[in-house]
Amino acid sequence: MRVWLILLACVTLIGCTEPVPPNGVARIIATGDSMLAWNAGSNRSVVAELEKRLGAQVVDRSVVGARYHYVLPISGSLGVRIGAQYVSGPWDWVVMNGGGNDLWLGCGCRKCEAQLDRLISKDGSAGTVADMVKRARADGARVVFVGYLRTPGQPSIIDHCRTWGEQYETRLGLMAARDDGVTFVSVADVVPYGDLSFHDGDRIHPSPKGSAAIAARIAAAIR
Repeated sequence: MRVWLILLACVTLIGCTEPVPPNGVARIIATGDSMLAWNAGSNRSVVAELEKRLGAQVVDRSVVGARYHYVLPISGSLGVRIGAQYVSGPWDWVVMNGGGNDLWLGCGCRKCEAQLDRLISKDGSAGTVADMVKRARADGARVVFVGYLRTPGQPSIIDHCRTWGEQYETRLGLMAARDDGVTFVSVADVVPYGDLSFHDGDRIHPSPKGSAAIAARIAAAIR
């Protein structure tokens, strides 16, 4: 599974990492992993659905398999490292997600606490994620950081990461509470108990219906 995700990320880099248009035409940029990028091929990704709801262009820099902590230089610089996706500009809003792959793939189910602390501190004030948010805020943008869907009542191969994921999102909420210009959007309650229609067949990534539901939450926060 790990190899599959990395290969898929490399294949989709060109299609998913959208160039930033010149002259400030677009005022919203999105960075993150496959939760945002999934369904892009059918124009039904979270970002595509967000554009429809806002009636505004959203520059989609998200990449399948992306992480915050990624060491390979070439693919990392092209977007598999989430920090490389962000480009400074006259943004009004930056939509962010990510961290799930760091916890699922990056700690090998052993050093997850250290990985979590590296992503974001217990009080939400420091770490790789907090630093990226601060970078966007320094550019004058407001930030919406989006959490992950759950699979209540259905098994998933990432269920063993659930505890770490819950802690991660708690810290994201604390980070947002420190700055009025940052909003944490939880989508933990989007999926009804036992409902598989919000997920793709792998029960990890969103279906088009799931992407639309996530986009609706983000649009509401921006409005």
